[in-house]
Amino acid sequence: MYAIVEILGQQFKVEAGKRLYIHRMAEAERGSEVEFDKVLLIDNEGAVTVGAPVVVGAKIVCEVLSHVRGEKVIVFHKKRRKGYRKRNGHRQDFTELSIKEIIVA
Repeated sequence: MYAIVEILGQQFKVEAGKRLYIHRMAEAERGSEVEFDKVLLIDNEGAVTVGAPVVVGAKIVCEVLSHVRGEKVIVFHKKRRKGYRKRNGHRQDFTELSIKEIIVA
């Protein structure tokens, strides 16, 4: 069983027991439970339920494991023959979630 859920403006495919990295949720503390109710699609062993726009009564229960930082991404700009080079790095903050269960009402 899996579901497509919208979290903080992004869509993720979630399954029970899996881990998920989303953009940092500052209000979520480690060890707390978080519920998401914007479930767009549920696939239960081939029986697909598509929401219009969301599946009524469905929600995802997650546990916040930690707040981590992602890999460094290097942004490099260059203009040829002009001597212009600019290098910049960025590390995104993520929240690690563990999917406990998918509830379908």
